[in-house]
Amino acid sequence: MIDKHTKNLATFIHLSTFSRFFIPFGNFIGPIILWTVNKDKSEFVDKHGKQAINFQISVLLYAIVIGTISVPFFIFRLFDNMNVINFHGFNNFHINLGEPSPLLYIGGGLGVLAVIGFIIELALIVKASLSARDGQLYQYPLTINFLK
Repeated sequence: MIDKHTKNLATFIHLSTFSRFFIPFGNFIGPIILWTVNKDKSEFVDKHGKQAINFQISVLLYAIVIGTISVPFFIFRLFDNMNVINFHGFNNFHINLGEPSPLLYIGGGLGVLAVIGFIIELALIVKASLSARDGQLYQYPLTINFLK
């Protein structure tokens, strides 16, 4: 039987990832601190802590990949008809908003994908918190298990 204190700790580990909106890297700092202090006290807290940290690391890696893929599309569009070596070429620099490039559509699509991923991330954190509150283990989908 898992006591209420243990359930609350596991719930707060998941909810502490929202501290990133107030503290830089709070989504890593909060869960790591709560997990390391309490992991030896309960196997339930240990499993939830590992899941929360693994999920945050996985989300960071996915964001880096999407960002790395999308940035070149915007850069190629910006420097499309510009001679970069000739610094006097900035006189003719303009962006035509009436005729967007397919590269802009691809980059914008990746941006929309990132926003959808962010919303899904928030929903999964809330679901994991509710599962911890109810005393159930939760496995985040598409999570790479760095901590086992």
